[in-house]
Amino acid sequence: MKRRWHNIFKADNRSFILALDHAALMDVSSQGLDDVGKIIEAARKGGVDAILTSFGVAQHFQREIGRAGLILRIDAGPTNLHPHKKIMETLIGTFTVEDAVRVGADGVMCMGFPGLEDEEGMMRMLSHTASECKKWGIVFGAEMIPGGFVKDELLTVSNIAFACRLGAEYGADFVKTPFIENAESFRRVTQYCYKPVLVLGGKKARNDSELLQTVREAMDAGVGGVVIGRNIWTHPAINEICSAITEIIHS
Repeated sequence: MKRRWHNIFKADNRSFILALDHAALMDVSSQGLDDVGKIIEAARKGGVDAILTSFGVAQHFQREIGRAGLILRIDAGPTNLHPHKKIMETLIGTFTVEDAVRVGADGVMCMGFPGLEDEEGMMRMLSHTASECKKWGIVFGAEMIPGGFVKDELLTVSNIAFACRLGAEYGADFVKTPFIENAESFRRVTQYCYKPVLVLGGKKARNDSELLQTVREAMDAGVGGVVIGRNIWTHPAINEICSAITEIIHS
């Protein structure tokens, strides 16, 4: 697994990951995610270390992904067209760790949402994925969000710290989670979790300064990097914004 780990995390044990898994759940056709190959190439030129994406993108854009680290999303949930449920309110396994190996991935990622009704099923998937990753020598990233995208009231520093530690306890090599509040309070999360914590990009930033300040503050809190999607692929100058983020992550 060491070679695959270093395809995602650089010598400083930090990583800048581009998230391109959104279109498997929601219609993003009006948000700039049309020319996927062009986005990947521009982000790579800007210094992105790895790509988190779907099975379809991993298969179709192998040339553009090139030597960047590749992380395959192996779960899914209700889309934005479901008549009764919110996005990712429930989860199912969609692909296997073996599928990830076949498509050339260095790692996989699945969700863990403590606080939702389907919590038990998610914990089973986390443990099963950790076991399969160990067998195949694949890096395992767990996206740990208390309350998922449904119960915003559970999104506190204390609950995030618990969720990230839970991901580590279930065998994740790194965890992905939201960054909230400020560097001082968020250190509780990074100090409690003995695996690298990467923070997700979240909602669309109002401007570049806000985005870069958030990245800087997260790094000051001790995180191991960022996983950013829409704040990159909706940006008019992908290469430049990625270069600025890379400078913060790997400085």
